[in-house]
Amino acid sequence: MRTRVIIIRSKQYISPWVWVPTLYFTEGIPYFLVNSISVMLFAKMGVPNDQLAFFTTLLYFPWFLKGLWSPFVDILRTKRWWIIAMQVLLTALCVLLTISLPHPAAETIAEKATSVSTFRFTLILFIIAAFASATHDIAADGYYMLAHDSKSQAAFVGIRSTFYRIAAVFSQGVLVYIAGAIENKTGNIPLSWQVTLGATSVVMLLVTVYHCFFLPKPEEDQPREEVSGAQVWHELGESFATFFTKPGVGLAIGFMLLYRLSEGFLVKLSQPFLVDSKACFIRDGQVFGGGLALNTDTVGLLYGTIGVIFLLLGGILGGIYISRKGLKKSLWIMAAALTLPSFVYCYLSMAQPESLWLIGTAVSFEQFGYGFGFTAYMMYMMHFSEGKYKTAHYAICTAFMALSMMIPGFVAGALELAVGYSTFFWIANACSITTFIITYFVYKRL
Repeated sequence: MRTRVIIIRSKQYISPWVWVPTLYFTEGIPYFLVNSISVMLFAKMGVPNDQLAFFTTLLYFPWFLKGLWSPFVDILRTKRWWIIAMQVLLTALCVLLTISLPHPAAETIAEKATSVSTFRFTLILFIIAAFASATHDIAADGYYMLAHDSKSQAAFVGIRSTFYRIAAVFSQGVLVYIAGAIENKTGNIPLSWQVTLGATSVVMLLVTVYHCFFLPKPEEDQPREEVSGAQVWHELGESFATFFTKPGVGLAIGFMLLYRLSEGFLVKLSQPFLVDSKACFIRDGQVFGGGLALNTDTVGLLYGTIGVIFLLLGGILGGIYISRKGLKKSLWIMAAALTLPSFVYCYLSMAQPESLWLIGTAVSFEQFGYGFGFTAYMMYMMHFSEGKYKTAHYAICTAFMALSMMIPGFVAGALELAVGYSTFFWIANACSITTFIITYFVYKRL
C-alpha cells in the first residue's frame, strides 16, 4: 500500500496504515513475552509449578498498578517520546535476557528441580520489562487518540485490535514453535529459549528503528505543562473516591473478582500441563508429572496458534452476539461459555490422550468459550464505568480485572503440587460455582 504524505499545519501527515499496525503489534509482543512466554520458559527449564506460578503472577503487578503513574505520562514529555523510549528499553532488556539466560543441567531440568533463584536476574529483567510494557500501553493508547481525528480513530480501531492479536499468535505461537524446533534438533532446552529471546530482540529492534522514522509528530502531542503533579493527584483521588461510592460498587467488585475465578486457576498451569511428563512421581510430598508430554513446538502450534485463533474468534462472535442481544440477555449464556468448556482439562488430565487432533480440539473449544464468555465481562466494566470519570473508572475496573487473575495465580502452583493435575483441574472448575452465583446477583441488578 502506498504511503500518503501531505502537508497539514506545516507538519507531515503519515497515513495510519503506516504506523497503527506496527505500533499495536509492538505493544503486544512484550505483554505476551512477560505474561505467557515466561511461563512456558520456566516450565521447560524445570522450575516447579508452585514457584513458577507465584513468580510469573508477580510479573502482572505493573498492569494492576499502571493507573497510578499513567497521569504522569501526560505531564512529562510527549506520548511519542514515551513510546520510542520504552521500545528502546524493551529491546535492550530482550538482549540482556538473551545473553544472561541461565543454563541449568539437563538432569535438573528433567527432575523438575530447578530453583527459581537460578533465574533471579532473569526475573529482575522481566519485572523491568513489565513496567516498561505497561508504560508503553499507556503512551500508545493516548498517542492513538492524538495522532488522527475521531473518524480515523474509529476506522482503525479494528486494525489496532487485529495486529495486537497477531502479536499474540506471533509470541505464543511462532516464538514458542521456534523454541520447540530448536529443542528437537539440538536437545538443548536453554539454548532453544536463548535463540528465541534473541529473535524477539531482533524484531523489537527493527520496529523501534522503524518507528523512529515513521511515527508522526502530531501538534496535539504535547506534555500538559499547565497541570501540576498536585492537581493530578487531586484528580486521581477524586476519581477513586467517586468510584468507591458508586451504587452497587461492592457487587461490581465481586463480579470483577469472581466471574472468571476458575479461569484464573487454569490459565497459569495449562501450558505446564501440556508439556509436563505423563508419568507421576512424588517428592517431598509434592506431585510432579501427570501432564500430556507434548513437544514445545506442538504446544506453540496447538495452544499458541490454533488456540489463540479460536480465542479471538470467540471474542469476535461474542461481541456480535452481545451487541444484538444486550448485556442482560447475554449474561447467562456467556457465563456458561466461560466456565463449562474448561472441563475439557479434567478429561485431558484423566485420559492423557495421544491424539493431537483430540487435544487440539479440546484446547480450541476451551479457548473459544473463554473468548466468547469474556465479552460480557468487558461489557459489564464499560457499563459500570459510565459517568463523569468514565476513563479513570474504567482504569480502576481493569485493575480489578488484573487482580482477579493474580489472586488465584499466586496459589495455583502450590495447589497443583499438593493434589496433582487431575484433582487440581476439578477443584479449579468447581470454582465456576462462584461465577454463576455472582452472575445471578448482577443479572437481578441490571
